[in-house]
Amino acid sequence: MYTEEDLNLAVEKGVFSKIAVDEFRILLSTSRQSPSVDEENFKLISGFNDIFVVIACSLLLFSSAWAVNSIAESKSIGLLVFTVLSWLLSEFFVLKRKMALPAIALLLMFVGGAFSLSMSFFTFEKEASLISAALISTIAACIHWVRFKVPITIAVGTAAVAGLAVSLLLSVFPNSKGWIFGILFLCGVLTFFLAMYWDSTDTKRVTRSSDTAFWLHLLAAPLIIHPIFSSLGVLTGNESLSTMAVVIILYILMTSISIVIDRRAFMVSSLVYVIYALSSIIKAYGGVGYSFALTGVFIGASLLLLSAYWHTVRGALVSKLSNRVKAIVPEIKTVKYIQRLNECDM
Repeated sequence: MYTEEDLNLAVEKGVFSKIAVDEFRILLSTSRQSPSVDEENFKLISGFNDIFVVIACSLLLFSSAWAVNSIAESKSIGLLVFTVLSWLLSEFFVLKRKMALPAIALLLMFVGGAFSLSMSFFTFEKEASLISAALISTIAACIHWVRFKVPITIAVGTAAVAGLAVSLLLSVFPNSKGWIFGILFLCGVLTFFLAMYWDSTDTKRVTRSSDTAFWLHLLAAPLIIHPIFSSLGVLTGNESLSTMAVVIILYILMTSISIVIDRRAFMVSSLVYVIYALSSIIKAYGGVGYSFALTGVFIGASLLLLSAYWHTVRGALVSKLSNRVKAIVPEIKTVKYIQRLNECDM
């Protein structure tokens, strides 16, 4: 499978002309009845070899950590070996082979190893150890990004920063647990704006910036919606008709934002909260046996209907926005528009 990055590399190296690649994109968009910019492509896996390499790397890393831990009788040394090996494997499979799935897996292992290694060293106080671990994880993500430029790295680093903010809050103000949801919500909003920054640098979605924005949107939605649902008491058994109305309104708002920015990931990553909330509320009003099924039918049918008319709905919403907002979101390209381009080229 060839990605937009691969096509751009082929143009850069002179293998294909830019005109030929543009015509190829138009051909695919027309045949699929959907513009490529609306497909929300991102590089995850190029073949089964990616899965094979991830399995092999996992076996090597975890087994090495366990073996060193048993021989040296030191958990820290085992975690250090785990982290260093993650980096060394990235040098080959990410930097040279440019494999997508191993890149994601090795990044998570490297940052996770750095976090666990820090926790094993700083055991003097829980809050201080969490702060140190979150800070080191953030630094590890930054270093990894500078070297390997894996798109998900920015999202992982942002999540580490959010953890650092919460840890600092609890350390400085021990009695401020009620502020955690507010901090998480603020982190979610800032993550969303960061995602929009990356999106605005590539509104045609043909470079790595689009992949980076994808993962940030995937992180932003739960950071935004979890504090809201927790504050409403939905996750702790507070079911009422007013709560159900708020949940539906919130989901419609999230869906509208997703359509405008043309990011299904932003909507889907918050879907589990909406399904849980609606099924819990239906169960509280007597639908014990079929609450989840009824919710699934409602949400599933809505998503399929939205998918069928995504471009039409998006066109109606975006056309009402200001030019400033239109400049940072993908332009509306319907199938008719693509067909007109083909006619002009002919």
